Amino acid sequence: MPSSRRTFLRTAALSAAAFALADPLEAASALRAFAADADADRERLAAWLRALRRDGLASARAPLGRVVARVGELAVGTPYRAHTLEEYLAAAGGTPAHEPVTSYLTVFDCVTLVESSLAIARAAGKPEAGWDDFVHEIERMRYRGGVRAGYASRLHYFSEWISDNAARGLVRDLGPELGATEDRRPLRFMGTHRSAYEALKDDAVFRDIVAMERRLDAQPRHLVPTARIPAVLDRIQTGDVLGFACSIDGLDCTHTGLAYRDPRGVMRVLHAPLSGGQVQISRGTLPQYVAALRSGTGILIARPLRG
Repeated sequence: MPSSRRTFLRTAALSAAAFALADPLEAASALRAFAADADADRERLAAWLRALRRDGLASARAPLGRVVARVGELAVGTPYRAHTLEEYLAAAGGTPAHEPVTSYLTVFDCVTLVESSLAIARAAGKPEAGWDDFVHEIERMRYRGGVRAGYASRLHYFSEWISDNAARGLVRDLGPELGATEDRRPLRFMGTHRSAYEALKDDAVFRDIVAMERRLDAQPRHLVPTARIPAVLDRIQTGDVLGFACSIDGLDCTHTGLAYRDPRGVMRVLHAPLSGGQVQISRGTLPQYVAALRSGTGILIARPLRG
């Protein structure tokens, strides 16, 4: 079936299912199930798990960073698509109070590539891993404290994604041990750009986001400055998570990706850039990539743990 036709039918089915349910919680369940029920995505997960087993990486004993990077390699060439996590808001019954766990493997943005690579790598270590295991891993990374409680519970700022996951043993913030500086600029981008976020049309959600931003004032970011990256390059491992920090007022990061040491030992970036239109490995080295970012100031970096 052509992809455009398949997308139309999936969207129509989602709208019909959600509209038929009077209870918003039941509607949210239907949305969640729909978001994790695309045949192509399930087939891709099964194929990637087979590849990990073939490569001897489908084990809880396998180095997690290497598994994460292998998943990223398998994703190379996958199309970029922005705003997939907000698509449910346009569907009948979609409400920011009841956000589903949106999970695609056939399209990515920069954050969903990182989350999906980590989720598959962790799920692969479980016997008979399947789609539900993958979605569970996504959910516990994407939401504050691992608890999904609507749009405002999502870890929207990537610096908080790192700190929250670190607090729960899912990653280790490498900044302090790599000589990071503290970035204490207040995060206010969402609150001051309300019109750019569909969910923030809801007054209650907007208030929650503003309150979240204020709470983050007490939580400095550990920034490895651009000039310092070459000096610590040998301490960065393939599969480490990268947040590309910026100088934009009120914002911590403009992009995310994975550290990727190629077969020649050169550290590059495996990522899903808007400009490239698909998942790819950078041509330049990690230091070169960061230095070329227009508003870039360095990186936030975290090492995945099994948790």
